[in-house]
Order: sequence, then structure tokens, then C-alpha cells
Amino acid sequence: MKTTIEPFRIKTVEPIRMTTRSEREALIEKANNNLFSLNSQDVLIDFLTDSGTSAMSAAQWAGILSGDESYAGSPSFHRFEAAVKKLMPFKHIIPTHQGRAAEKILFSIIGGPGKKIPNNTHFDTTRANIETTGAEAVDLVIDEGLDPASEFPFKGNLCPKKLTNFIEENMGSIPIVMVTITNNSGGGQPVSLGNLKEIRSICDRFKLPLFIDACRFAENAYFIQQREAGQEDRSIVDIVKDIFALADGMTMSAKKDALVNIGGWLAMNDDAMAMDARNVLILTEGFPTYGGLAGRDLEAIAIGLEEIVDQDYLHYRITSTAYLGDALSEMGVPIMKPVGGHAVYIDARALLPHIPHQQYPGQALALALYKIGGIRGCEIGTVMFGRQPDGSEVMAKMDLVRLAIPRRVYTQSHIDYVIECFEELMKEKDSITGVRITWEPPALRHFTAHFDSICSS
Repeated sequence: MKTTIEPFRIKTVEPIRMTTRSEREALIEKANNNLFSLNSQDVLIDFLTDSGTSAMSAAQWAGILSGDESYAGSPSFHRFEAAVKKLMPFKHIIPTHQGRAAEKILFSIIGGPGKKIPNNTHFDTTRANIETTGAEAVDLVIDEGLDPASEFPFKGNLCPKKLTNFIEENMGSIPIVMVTITNNSGGGQPVSLGNLKEIRSICDRFKLPLFIDACRFAENAYFIQQREAGQEDRSIVDIVKDIFALADGMTMSAKKDALVNIGGWLAMNDDAMAMDARNVLILTEGFPTYGGLAGRDLEAIAIGLEEIVDQDYLHYRITSTAYLGDALSEMGVPIMKPVGGHAVYIDARALLPHIPHQQYPGQALALALYKIGGIRGCEIGTVMFGRQPDGSEVMAKMDLVRLAIPRRVYTQSHIDYVIECFEELMKEKDSITGVRITWEPPALRHFTAHFDSICSS
């Protein structure tokens, strides 16, 4: 059949409060023009993030009731550990309350002044956790990954040539090499299995560990299956195992591809590093068999890891995201192509060429989308990445607006509404004005900064 249906039935519903445009204009002004500062009940369609916003299954809710809350040695931990190792056979699995906690622990051990961490593209918390230690986060994505219009199938790939040159120039300063799958800051673009094998070979040559930021590993595996030669007849589970067999460790936010609302983990094979990590864990998160989580959370993660690698679910997930991206592209909205797995990314710089980067076109576009339709997206551009550790300001490589689609939450009619809102936005785009920052914190400014609109002359 031509229609891709949701491979589930809806059992519990949550009401959406309908608002008018005039209400939304007042609400966003009260929130200092920062979408993170809105109350969620004032949002009609919430595409701010796909992190922790998934709808859990009946099996996961049942697992929550059976969670064991013992402080040490909980059977829920052992079920969690077994579920992770079934897909990602690392020696040490260290639970954390979310992905950024895993990053914090890892970089507190291996970071520090003078250290440099290469990646395809670091996301915001990864970069901040690196820079907080005094280390430098370096992005080495392939050139196609910086061209929103390129149709290259694996635009998340880490460039082997750039990596080799970087390592040769910085020998002794690089504790690990990282690869983010899928590449969130670069438009949700996947990394090929071939690229991971090549990066593994480079790491072996220079005797460097390879870590994977694995938040959306299942979606990345689906893209490998669908786009990479020789992978089309393989199962998602086998591809996932091949991905992690190439790595020495990983960080994970379970709030993405484990289909839960909280949780994460740090995994590795090195015994000494794991001991150091657990020591930090006990100081900051909790005992190694719960790591800042309740036993019921560990149960939900274990079940979510079984559900996420289902072929029918992943087909629905990727197809439904592409449904939105393709519709926007057809009406002339410039998007990051090809459409990623968890989100559609709008190229704000191309859509609003009259707004200079100093006036944050991504933020301006996200604000306009909320006012028009109550849709909350997220700027991924100069607001998020323009401020440097020394306090200077640079233009981000791209100014994007991410529409991150929560898993198993919205139906096609919700997406059709979003498409209609963009039709209205396209009529008004030339009248959208830029914004300026009136207050910002010293780090991760996009979460809490205040903005004012810049009136057109």
C-alpha cells in the first residue's frame, strides 16, 4: 500500500490547548522571545526536541511497575545491562541519568587544558562538557555535510583526510576520537558503516580509542540498511552490532533511541578508564547499579532497546519524517537534504537571506513559526554555536531550525497542520525581522538567553 501507517494503536491521549496567534505573540514576548522559556501547555506542536519526549509503550509502562528499587545490585540493572550488551557488547556499562551526565564523566577523566577532541560535529552539551574542562572540541565533518542542498546519502561522515591531518598535527593532545550518529548538529545526517570502518583504521594506526555518541544509533542503522551498498538484506540488529564492534566506548542519551523519558549510559572496554568513571559516578550520580536512575527507569530502557530495532517501527519513523521534509521542499522551503531520521532542518539562512547572521535568522524563523502556528522548533546555528570559549562571536557554519519529531507522539494530521503553517509562513517570510540578544549566560546561552526583535527600517 502507498500509505505508511503507524505500527501501533494509541491507548492514552494528552489534550492540546488551542491558542490564537495574538495569544502566542503575547506569550513569546513574556518568555523573552526564547522558545525554551515557554510553558509547554502554550505549545500546539512541540518539535523543540526529540529527547525524552517519546511516548512509551504498554510494555514499558508494565516494566515500570516491576522495577526493583534496591540501592545496590537491583535485578532491574542486570536486565538493563543485558539489553545494552545484546546490541553493544562493551565490557563496562555505566548507567547515568541522561547523556550529558555520561559526557560529563567521560570528559572529566580524559579532558583538560591542551586536549583536543575531534568529531564529525559535536552537539551542544558535548561541546560544552569538553570546553568546560579547558579542552577543545573540533568538528571535522565531510564537506558535503556543510552543504544543505547536497543529496549525498551519508553527510554525517567524519572526513578521514581531515582527521588524519588533524591527528598528525596534534599528536599527544588527542585522548579519543568521537563520531556522532546520527549527526544532530549537521541536520540529523547518518554516518555510513564504511566510514566508521575507515575511522577505526585511522584510530588503530595512531593507537587512539574510538568513542561513539550513539543517541540515534537505530535510526542511523536504518539509513545504512537503506542507503549503503551491501547492507540492504541485513537486519537492523546485525548492523547495530557491527557499528559498536568498531568502537572502544560510547556515550548514550537513552531519551532518544531507547524510547524513554530519562536515562543514559557510558560504556567502554578499558578497565582503568571504567574504574575512574565509576569513581566519578558515585560522587555525582549514584551507585554503579543505578547511576542516577530509578530501577523502573532501567526496566523501561531495557524494553525500549528491544522496540527501537524493530524494522516496521523504523520504516514508519523515517518515512513519516520524510513526509514532512518532502512536503516542505516541494513548496520551496529550503531544508537540509536528504531528510534526516529524527528531524527536519530548515535552512534559515537561505529562507531569510535579508536577515544577516548577526541578527540570528534561525532564531527569527523559529519565533515566526511559533507565532503563526504554535509550533516550537529549535535554532541550531549562530545562537547555539556562535559564542566561543574566549567570549568572541563567530558565524556558525549553518543557521538551521530543527523540527525534532517526538517518537510515537504525533499523527499525520498533526504533520499536515505543520505543513499548512509553513504555507502561511512562506507568504510572510519577507516581513520577518531579525533579533538581538539582550542578555545571555556564560555557557549554553540558547537555553536561557533573552531576545528582542529588531524592527525593520
